[in-house]
Amino acid sequence: MITIAIAEDHQSLIDGIRLYIEPEDDMHIVGEANDGEKLIELVRLKQPRIVITDIRMPKCDGIAATKIIKKEFPHTSVIAFSMFDQPEAVSQMKQAGASGYIMKNSPLKKLLEAIRAVAVNKEFYDDSISAKNEHTKEEILLSQREREILRLIGEGMTSMEIANTLFIGKTTVDTHRKNILRKIQIHGKTDLIRFAVERKYDFNS
Repeated sequence: MITIAIAEDHQSLIDGIRLYIEPEDDMHIVGEANDGEKLIELVRLKQPRIVITDIRMPKCDGIAATKIIKKEFPHTSVIAFSMFDQPEAVSQMKQAGASGYIMKNSPLKKLLEAIRAVAVNKEFYDDSISAKNEHTKEEILLSQREREILRLIGEGMTSMEIANTLFIGKTTVDTHRKNILRKIQIHGKTDLIRFAVERKYDFNS
């Protein structure tokens, strides 16, 4: 029997996954959590074979939670269940120890495939994730100032707010934003904000 814990801050999505998984004879959901801290507590209590987790959750994000889970329970396999297909998100979940990555807009049968694959120590990545996601963006060289600005973007600040925080001009902030977009090869304000939010915790080191 494959024991499973689910972590997702939207209860309706957890309910949908539960309804889909419960009829499977070889799977059993042992618990659910709506934030990363509760997920870690659940895993410590139930020690499931598989953890399905979102990346962005309150209190402790899925990447940080995965690192803790894999350190304490190396035989527990983690599957990311996310709306983000950016290389950075996939790369950081892999580095944290995840064995699978499924997009939320994929059919739930993909999730079943992923569960059965990682349960036998295989990796499983959604077909919709392009090959470029196999490569980390660690090679991207952002300046210290660019890293600071990206972190503040991830915290929801506007260019003017960033300028006031760093005591620099708004035009300078906008120039840095353009340089960041060029270096990380994404386009548009929305994608930049999403990228910054997804990896903001990593800029505290």
